[in-house]
Amino acid sequence: MSDNWITLIPTDPYFVPTKENLASALSLLKQFVPDADEVESISSDKVMFVDCGGNWSGVLCPKCNVDLEDWFFSDAMETAHADQFRNLVQAVPCCGASISLNDLNFVWAVGFARCKLEAMNPNIRDLSAEQIRLIETALQHSVRRIWIHI
Repeated sequence: MSDNWITLIPTDPYFVPTKENLASALSLLKQFVPDADEVESISSDKVMFVDCGGNWSGVLCPKCNVDLEDWFFSDAMETAHADQFRNLVQAVPCCGASISLNDLNFVWAVGFARCKLEAMNPNIRDLSAEQIRLIETALQHSVRRIWIHI
């Protein structure tokens, strides 16, 4: 059997909401996915990579829309990980632009964050734009939605 998660991360990889704001956003997510197997928030002192699991379908350059292929992303991740993701900016091989790994165009969203909200098997098709807006208001920051399939 497989599992799915809807995960929400701040769009800024280094942003950390206050504990109160994170608790408010978590409370909202629990209301929006009452049938989820589990709903939690996770925070870290370091930036973590939040991937989409089996949904991975590739990555494109946001400047020239060229397929960056998995080999580039893998090498770029190794370099960034060696620095504990403190510096996500890398030169892309297609056009030479310096771009944050967080700003690449992923076919299925992934991202970098120091905190995340997630619901395991949320039993919903998606969150509405209004629900996302309410969570962003609670966090006081915009979020990226990542669907994870394992």
